[in-house]
Amino acid sequence: MNGSRIAAIGHYQPARVLTNEDLAGMVDTSDEWIRSRVGIRTRHIAGADEPVDELAAHAAAKALAAAGLAPGDIDLVLVATSTAVDRSPNTAARVAARLGIPQPAAMDVNVVCAGFTHALATADHAVRAGAATRALVIGAEKMSDVTDWTDRSTCVLVGDGAGAAVVEACRPGEEAGIGPVLWGSVPEMGHAVRIEGTPPRFAQEGQSVYRWATTRLPAIARQACEKAGVAPEDLAGVVLHQANLRIIEPLAEKLGAVNAVIARDVTESGNTSAASIPLALSKLVERGELTGGDPVLLFGFGGNLSYAGQVVRCP
Repeated sequence: MNGSRIAAIGHYQPARVLTNEDLAGMVDTSDEWIRSRVGIRTRHIAGADEPVDELAAHAAAKALAAAGLAPGDIDLVLVATSTAVDRSPNTAARVAARLGIPQPAAMDVNVVCAGFTHALATADHAVRAGAATRALVIGAEKMSDVTDWTDRSTCVLVGDGAGAAVVEACRPGEEAGIGPVLWGSVPEMGHAVRIEGTPPRFAQEGQSVYRWATTRLPAIARQACEKAGVAPEDLAGVVLHQANLRIIEPLAEKLGAVNAVIARDVTESGNTSAASIPLALSKLVERGELTGGDPVLLFGFGGNLSYAGQVVRCP
């Protein structure tokens, strides 16, 4: 019951980069229109032969290598995704098979854009309860599969990718590296962000989501800091769901994290849903903008109008 910590993190993005200029040749839009409204410049798009579980496995393999662990050291695999095509085998089982993890509990978590922070909390709870010793927690999405590429209001937003974290028990006497989660939802507004239909397509009510995110979420994010016993001004980093720069910047400002590095990976990766938080965190760590032990707020929000946040210590 010593708590858990993130031992290592990794990320992966497909090679193909889709620019705003590329999109301007597909729909009635422009680089200026996209940048001014959402702040996105580029996004990565997976090929037809790159399923969600392959993206997830690449990111997970990097996290495992960074942790110095073998596949057999993992006994729980959690994949946060809303874009997996098949119901069974689930994405987590396919990732475990790709990596050669022998006998893990393998579960998918579908909370859309807040999926990774929900999955991270679930792994923390499992380790604290003694149900797992080491977990792979992955956010992976292929949003390009559920996008209407003729709809300029949504196709300019999305990207594909994955991020992964290795979660393990803290050593005796070590401070917990994953703080208490604060999570919830607004079910009556769940229709504001949707992936539904046959074939499934991503749609949203942009203004409703913007108002909710910028007015309701700052206070909730501060509560997540309070649960961890960390004041916003003491945060070294803030990694919000990378939905839209016009949401990220005012939310971070209202939070009051005046000394924190604010993740803005949305500018180069687009909205990668459940992958966005681990993807952005991994890049900040890789570039040395965050270092081991730094307190960082992770806060996911979006689909279902769900949210989940916790303060973690960087690996």
